[in-house]
Amino acid sequence: MKKLLVSLLLIIAFPLCLMAEDFLAQADALYNKKDLDGFKQSIELYLKAFQANPKSYEIAWKTSRAFRDYGDKAKTENIPGWKDICKTTGKSGMEYGLKAQALEPNGVEGWWYYGLSVGTYSDAVSILTALKEGLKNKTQKGFEMAYAKNKMLDDGGPILALGRFWMVLPWPMKDSKKSEQYLREYLKLFPNKAEAQVYLGELLMDDKKDEAKILLEKAAASSEKYWADQAKTFLAKIK
Repeated sequence: MKKLLVSLLLIIAFPLCLMAEDFLAQADALYNKKDLDGFKQSIELYLKAFQANPKSYEIAWKTSRAFRDYGDKAKTENIPGWKDICKTTGKSGMEYGLKAQALEPNGVEGWWYYGLSVGTYSDAVSILTALKEGLKNKTQKGFEMAYAKNKMLDDGGPILALGRFWMVLPWPMKDSKKSEQYLREYLKLFPNKAEAQVYLGELLMDDKKDEAKILLEKAAASSEKYWADQAKTFLAKIK
């Protein structure tokens, strides 16, 4: 009887695994389009893949990533209602990041996309709200773990994330020296990245105006409209 039950379970599990792999492949193809619709459509398929195989670490973190990137894309493209989108997708991204962590506690991606999802959620509800909800320590741990294990993940994402993380925290948690260190490290590797130019330019606006202006002028000339607009806003504040 026991052998029969095991056989039946295997018969059931095998097609589910095939379904999960099929959904995952379709989701990856849509995600790799790197546009708003691709991210949005991939989420439904990642969810189906995870439902078919809830023990897959890869599917869990990819689901977290898709939620986060959809929210971030909505923000940078200034989609109407982007804050509501970021709030929802940020929460869902955190949820699946936690699922990934539970499946593989030492896996970098689970922690990394959890932290990024907190950032997307914070874009909607504010940093202070996120802090009140106790999200700081896990975010910091995730970014620092990613930096230690593979700081070149997502084209140096953990370096840039830590630079921004220590910059946006309110006093007394904010650490401008750490932020500057990480942002300079990142810009040595990616000197033309407008996002990092904006972050470091903003950070240096009070104490190193000349350098801040140079960085922001470079970003303002970027083809990435969101970051070019951000740079122009900060340039207008430099006297």
